[in-house]
Amino acid sequence: MSATVTVRVPAKVNVQLAVGAARSDGFHDLANVFLAVGLYDEVTVTAADELRVTCEGPGADQVPLDRTNLAARAAELLAARYGIPPRVHLHIAKDIPVAGGMAGGSADGAGALVACDALWGTQASREELLDICAELGSDVPFSLVGGAALGTGRGEKLQPLEVGGTFHWVFAVADGGLSTPAVYREFDRLTPDAPAPEASPALLEALRTGDTEALAATVTNDLQPAALSLFPSLADTLAAGTAAGALAALVSGSGPTTAFLTADAASAHKVADALTASGTCRTARVATSPARGAQTV
Repeated sequence: MSATVTVRVPAKVNVQLAVGAARSDGFHDLANVFLAVGLYDEVTVTAADELRVTCEGPGADQVPLDRTNLAARAAELLAARYGIPPRVHLHIAKDIPVAGGMAGGSADGAGALVACDALWGTQASREELLDICAELGSDVPFSLVGGAALGTGRGEKLQPLEVGGTFHWVFAVADGGLSTPAVYREFDRLTPDAPAPEASPALLEALRTGDTEALAATVTNDLQPAALSLFPSLADTLAAGTAAGALAALVSGSGPTTAFLTADAASAHKVADALTASGTCRTARVATSPARGAQTV
């Protein structure tokens, strides 16, 4: 057992997010093609007298520090399975945009789970960790796995995908956040008869071959109209990135972060500079994909 464990966990972008109609349980069936990107949160766990959460970094003031935080819930779920009191200090160093549609909270849940498993020496199997992740939330299993995967069901059932190259991205961080449940409610209002979701064969082939232009031609997000309806100024950000030379522009997940696929590293920096200068976003971040999932550092 270690005294302190730190786990690094990546952000994600959805290169395809196909959303079906609302189910009876309130969730939606998805065909969700996840791609992990090289923006990371770090979760550090240390033995303590009681469970507590602290946070630092951009947007830290927006992160809940009570038991609703997914990192705290992860510690409690793992502890309950092994009969361990969840007495641990969880410190989150944020670099993934908060409430930005890049699964930062999910990443923290996966990171805390892996870190607590190492701290307590519970030696949970990969399957058990993924089961706990699915209980925490639809995006949490992918935060653990990383790389690229097709998520079905509500996104928690993962099929690993082959990626044949490196993709270059720019992420424009908006001023303000969007509630994922609110975006889904708006999706339901705008798309009452959504068809059953299916992964795009052309997109999966573009990932497999590492073909940036083919990927740019096939990225889609069924939640984008809903996000734009609730946050109309995102259209200006998308237009600014496209005008600067991005091959594709889309809202990341439920937003409001917007994602821009570029041809190479130089193009990514050019697009990021243009977005920053445009005044349509708070900041712009450059990153590559795929990235590894949760790992101890």
